[in-house]
Amino acid sequence: MYRMYLADEKNTILLPVTPGKISTKINGKNKTITLINEGEVNMIKAPGLTDITIDKLILPMMNQYPFAQYENGFQPAGYFLEKLSQFKNSQKPITFILTRKSPDDKTLLFDTNMKVTLEQYEIVEDAGEGLDIVVKLDLKQYVFWGSKKLVIKKNNNVGNKLKAVGKKATRQTKTPATTYTVKTGDSLFNIAKKQLNDASKWKKIYELNKKVIESTAKKHGRKSSSNGKWIYAGTKLKLPT
Repeated sequence: MYRMYLADEKNTILLPVTPGKISTKINGKNKTITLINEGEVNMIKAPGLTDITIDKLILPMMNQYPFAQYENGFQPAGYFLEKLSQFKNSQKPITFILTRKSPDDKTLLFDTNMKVTLEQYEIVEDAGEGLDIVVKLDLKQYVFWGSKKLVIKKNNNVGNKLKAVGKKATRQTKTPATTYTVKTGDSLFNIAKKQLNDASKWKKIYELNKKVIESTAKKHGRKSSSNGKWIYAGTKLKLPT
């Protein structure tokens, strides 16, 4: 035996006729990614929100059918339509409860108790249903969430600390060097990287000092420096600004 309830903070209503079919869809959030070699992998993520669909909820208009259930006596369809309208207009989540009991109505098999939002509902009046109203319901699982408020405390010492840091930084600032004396193991590439923070400027150093680099290479028995490949300790170089 099935019983279906909808409830908010003030009211709990038992739907008089339990729908013959209720669809519960647990949505997935997994994502398939294509790799460089064109293979695919599946990234497993937490489940998405659950959708509950009720295609045919019968609300008797006048007849109290033997299979219908009323906790506080017969209520016409208009009573339940008013409750659905209140649930929708409240802009708050409601509770969806579906109990399942054994045929003798004594043993609880299991139940569904879930916070949901009433996404939409459709009222259908069909001559085939006589005066009864049929409602289609779409519910979606609701998960409570909230944001934290960030409070920034004013610290009077911050300004003084910033000033102190500024002064310290000023004292530590060095005037860029304009010359450099080659040491054993140096290369123009490394000199540009260390002195100019840009290794690609080695060509500028070579062009600026081409005459002295080439003459020094010849003094050491070489035809040329091979565009600055061969440099020697003690050579004083100008650095580009």
